Amino acid sequence: MSSLITEDEISHETELVWLEEIGPLDYVRQSLDRLPTRGGKPAYHRDGRMVGYARLSPKAKASRSSGTFRRRVFWLLPHDRDAAPDGLYAKGAPAEAVDPRTLAARVRGYKTERSEGGPPSTAMQELGITLPL
Repeated sequence: MSSLITEDEISHETELVWLEEIGPLDYVRQSLDRLPTRGGKPAYHRDGRMVGYARLSPKAKASRSSGTFRRRVFWLLPHDRDAAPDGLYAKGAPAEAVDPRTLAARVRGYKTERSEGGPPSTAMQELGITLPL
């Protein structure tokens, strides 16, 4: 499991909104951003592109100090595997990356063999086990 985000931090999520098809993506990066609203598409200020975001329930409380809400944003950088398959992340994945098929509202997601750039193990293949488990 990703240790960057705790279950408590995502406990008010109601849904994940994907801006593109996640099936072909081996991984997405996830972060908790401070945003001014509980829902709606957030502004994006990184290189690369935003591929999805979380919406929060009306019960989610804003930070007392900033008035913002912590929401997950999913994104990719120009040098990530989807755009540069033989590049820096041909094998392995960045620390904040998870397999998008393991994500759901209130579920942190986790890395899989696929997200790490490798096929399922021989034992998994022989048993007919596919990811995510």
